[in-house]
Amino acid sequence: MIAAAVLTALALACAVGAWRLTFARWPWRTPRAAILLWQSLGVTWGLASVGALLAYALAPYGGGVVFGLHAYADSALSSGMGHGLVLPHDLPRVAAMIAGLALLGVLVSVLLAAGAQTLLARRRHRVLLSLISREDPGVPGVRVLDHPGATAYCLPGLRSEVVVSAGTLSLLSQDELSAVLAHEAAHARERHDLVLLPFTALTRALPWLSVVRDAHSSVALLVEMAADDRARRYCSARRLATALLRFGTAGTVPTPSGALGAGGEQVMARVNRLVKPGAALPRRFRYGLVTFSMLLSVSAPFLWLYPG
Repeated sequence: MIAAAVLTALALACAVGAWRLTFARWPWRTPRAAILLWQSLGVTWGLASVGALLAYALAPYGGGVVFGLHAYADSALSSGMGHGLVLPHDLPRVAAMIAGLALLGVLVSVLLAAGAQTLLARRRHRVLLSLISREDPGVPGVRVLDHPGATAYCLPGLRSEVVVSAGTLSLLSQDELSAVLAHEAAHARERHDLVLLPFTALTRALPWLSVVRDAHSSVALLVEMAADDRARRYCSARRLATALLRFGTAGTVPTPSGALGAGGEQVMARVNRLVKPGAALPRRFRYGLVTFSMLLSVSAPFLWLYPG
């Protein structure tokens, strides 16, 4: 019962931590470390929630969740109602077992479904791009759409592609265009689509929870800020801010499903951060945050093995 209580407390702590993190502004000063923290909170919450239910259901076996599941399966297969098997009339434990396995199934299935839908959307869009896009000598390695609206996005994958519209080429100066392309290249290089995928899946699984929607929005903004920081290594921050403002005033075309665009929501927050960057967080704080995130990520799997 100790493992069940600790896992329950851990799941609640992760939920509260995620809720408070949605209101914090210090993550803007270190988006990569904050993204890692968000990922560890999400993974730990899921494993702790499932583990708490299973630990309570399998407490008669002892040995922890993993051992309990193994013992339960062996007992069910060998005798159906062997010694130590969770009895049908023990309704709270049976309900916890069903709820835990159902929650695990939902979390895994929505993650796989979100991944499959994203891959399918990208495959369809790649086919469409091969038909309607063209290459331009002025922007080598970039696909150009003959559309008057302003758009620029990255289609990630094993063969990532950066796409811009003709409207973008006429809207931005050469320096601004270089800044936007550097931003999109950062999305492709760092595979920010994989960062967002679990939060997208969680939003589909629990759409009624505001903390889940806020978490997705917060991580999406941090991903854009991380790409902005990477782009600043190759271009002026002011040029990138100007390009974002031009996108905002021009009325950008919506980014296709499965892609990562240069514009999006909360553009002004990104612009203000680029124009007036805050002081960098101390290195020891960033390293401490990374260490804490890694320890948090392994806490729930460890408690699955805890025999209490």
